Amino acid sequence: MELLVEYLARFGHVLAGVVWIGMLYYFNFVQTEYFKEAEGDARVDAFSKLVPRALWWFRWGAMLTFLTGVILLGYKHSGLTPDITLGATMGTLMFLNVWLIIWPNQRIVIASNQAVAAGGEADPAAAAAAPKAALASRTNTLFSIPMLYFMGSSAHFAINGSIGANSTALGIALAIIAAIEINAIVGKQGVLTTIRGVITSGFVLTVVMAGILYYL
Repeated sequence: MELLVEYLARFGHVLAGVVWIGMLYYFNFVQTEYFKEAEGDARVDAFSKLVPRALWWFRWGAMLTFLTGVILLGYKHSGLTPDITLGATMGTLMFLNVWLIIWPNQRIVIASNQAVAAGGEADPAAAAAAPKAALASRTNTLFSIPMLYFMGSSAHFAINGSIGANSTALGIALAIIAAIEINAIVGKQGVLTTIRGVITSGFVLTVVMAGILYYL
């Protein structure tokens, strides 16, 4: 029975993760680029009707991914590796970014556009809310690449040793993650402004943290 519960949690984790990360990539690689070229009326219509539906799947996919991940971590007990620790840390931060930054700010933007669509005035707060949501979303896209790498390596390419044996390397990698998350809250997009910048930065971050973890 315990094995069945663990497998169902893993199945749900992967399935919900596909929904969550799939929507994340849609927002960053497709929708954002479309909005750069769309006419004003098209943007208002999309934010009023399309974006709320997409964000529903996005945030609840994140919630289910996180909850099933917690269940899986519970089955790990003392078997936690540096790989899964890094992957779980980034996944948790991504989940928090969705519910504490992206969704609250996108609600402001959506409400503003719905007001315009109904013939009213735009909410002045939307001008500040949109960049905050965008930066957190770009950061999640950046995190998604090393997060997926370490989630996979934890089962198929994990380094030998426990967390304690690799505490220095793990601490450095976690400090890098913390610095990036702080930027997501109070910083700027910088190289994350473009799709190429986000993807390149994601792979660079993966290589850097893997190198720290495996060779330091």
